[in-house]
Amino acid sequence: MARPLDTDALAELVATTVTAHPAVARLDGGRYGSVATYLPGRRLVGVRIGQDGEPVELGVVVHLSARIPDVVRDLRREVSALCGGAPVDITVSDVAVPAIAVGPPAGG
Repeated sequence: MARPLDTDALAELVATTVTAHPAVARLDGGRYGSVATYLPGRRLVGVRIGQDGEPVELGVVVHLSARIPDVVRDLRREVSALCGGAPVDITVSDVAVPAIAVGPPAGG
């Protein structure tokens, strides 16, 4: 039987899985940076693995072209499976707009 991953390794695996989704631009710690896991020597922003019975928390920025409900459903399913069926709370904190859609600064 495989040994369960420790919280640090699980947080890294979740981060890798989430950022591999084509609609996810990046992870995000939220307004106050509270969605994070403290790893030896650094913070992994955008993923917080809850204690027993607590949800996994994710903060993400998605690409503008993405259908947010579909992305949230996909991420919730994938991350819950990695975390033994734990509930997953996801905050989409922003959308990434391609530079070409924004255009050059006004007056420049």
